[in-house]
Amino acid sequence: MTKHYILNLAPDAKYDWDRRTLRDPITADHPALADLVAQAVGNAPGSYLVAVKIEVKVLEQVDAAPSQQAIAPAMPARAQLPQLAELVA
Repeated sequence: MTKHYILNLAPDAKYDWDRRTLRDPITADHPALADLVAQAVGNAPGSYLVAVKIEVKVLEQVDAAPSQQAIAPAMPARAQLPQLAELVA
């Protein structure tokens, strides 16, 4: 069974639980790993000794968002309008 999740690593996050988050890419829910294991054994009642193998393959990486100052677009220089030049003169 292959499941896809988004892992977000933010070492500078304010709270410890926000430093490493794992989310479903469609619903943004945290994965219920116990539910996935229960589904794999058929949801039959009982106690199980299970081995869980996690294989991680990075499909895409997006760098962390830069600070808000760097996001602000630079405004292009505009030529002075001739009407304004008349007013200033």
